[in-house]
Amino acid sequence: MIQDRGTIEPMQLSDQEKLGLRAEAAREAESDDARIGWLAGQLAGLRKRMPLALRFTRGTAHGLMSAVAALLAYLPTQAIGFKEGFWAALTAVAVAQTEMRAAQSVARDQFIGAAIGGIAGVSTFLLVGSGIATYAAAILFAVLACWLANVATAARLSATTATIVLLVPHVGTPEQMLISRLLEVGWGTCAAIGTVWVVTAVNRRLGISV
Repeated sequence: MIQDRGTIEPMQLSDQEKLGLRAEAAREAESDDARIGWLAGQLAGLRKRMPLALRFTRGTAHGLMSAVAALLAYLPTQAIGFKEGFWAALTAVAVAQTEMRAAQSVARDQFIGAAIGGIAGVSTFLLVGSGIATYAAAILFAVLACWLANVATAARLSATTATIVLLVPHVGTPEQMLISRLLEVGWGTCAAIGTVWVVTAVNRRLGISV
């Protein structure tokens, strides 16, 4: 009986054919990355060529949105019980600088980076103890973990969080600092996402492009 080629299972492909498919997929991914990079460059160029009045309007709008997000993130921190509420404000500012779809990605990176970096710092401290070698190992593990988890965009914040956990003087244990940092970053993320969502919804209703 003749077998329909369209129904061939992937497991029936030869090793060489599988390698060929993987190579093709890798080339397509690189091509997509190149196109995205080109589009980002074109967008940056268009922004630089904006008229001064338009740059002033959009800059003011983004500045106000960032200020509102930062205040919403920072002001309640004392009542909530956060000792270093400025981390919530910093997170809110970082997330609020982007439009809604991008803000969700940035917020994800902020939280995942803080979680991985904090866990790497605390784990290394508990296993090895304090010291410059511990700090270097924590940075290595934090960045590597982000790449292995396919969230390389969170690697910078992951390394930053590990630095904070191990090098910045604080009251309490590294474990307590990790929990505090995650709560602060999570709160700042929620404040920023809420602000960006409201602004985006209002702009869409009014037909405003910012």
